[in-house]
Amino acid sequence: MSGSEIISEIEDNTSMRWKPSPGSVYPLLSWLLDSGYTRELQDSEAGVRRYELTEEGKKFLEEDKQRRDQSKGARFFGQQFEEWDGPMPEEARELVDSWRKMRRAGYAFRRKLRDDYSDQLAAEARKIVDDFVDKISRLS
Repeated sequence: MSGSEIISEIEDNTSMRWKPSPGSVYPLLSWLLDSGYTRELQDSEAGVRRYELTEEGKKFLEEDKQRRDQSKGARFFGQQFEEWDGPMPEEARELVDSWRKMRRAGYAFRRKLRDDYSDQLAAEARKIVDDFVDKISRLS
């Protein structure tokens, strides 16, 4: 794929919600090439550079996928409680368990919303999240 094809692919796969700029894609392509994760195809047409993954690039991609699979849900609410100075009190450990359940539920809800969207579902979820934010903010 060429840089412009990658940009188009990302636009298509995100329903046009994200259009990466050439200024972000081409430096990344250069880094991938310099790192040995891609190679330039020799049969590229004039003025268009196309790339493919090397075996090392495929391995890198698979390792990244495994890391993401291991932390599913963590991106929804971000990293929380990962670093704690000293021994963690029992009540805090229970909170961490609850927080992890919330992250998993959030991740599952995002899939549900994506696959079976309704305005009512989105509105109900927004109210729940807004209530949560208000309450947790008061504790902060």
